[in-house]
Amino acid sequence: MGEKATMLREKENKLSFIVNPESTRKDVKEAIESLYSVKVVGVHSMMTMQGAKKVHVRLAPEFSAEDVASHFGVL
Repeated sequence: MGEKATMLREKENKLSFIVNPESTRKDVKEAIESLYSVKVVGVHSMMTMQGAKKVHVRLAPEFSAEDVASHFGVL
């Protein structure tokens, strides 16, 4: 992802993902909490112009989106 994803990660403690178009917000929340051992407080989803489903996941304040992103190689 690009500049907007970086800004969201730094300023709003959010991570951005492209997910299966059929996944629900609940599915995304459970998967992120399970995979990265974090607490998710919100999931915002949208469809891109290319037909992909993009989600922004807000983490609880006690977890750092920067730390999680560095674990899966974004930083």
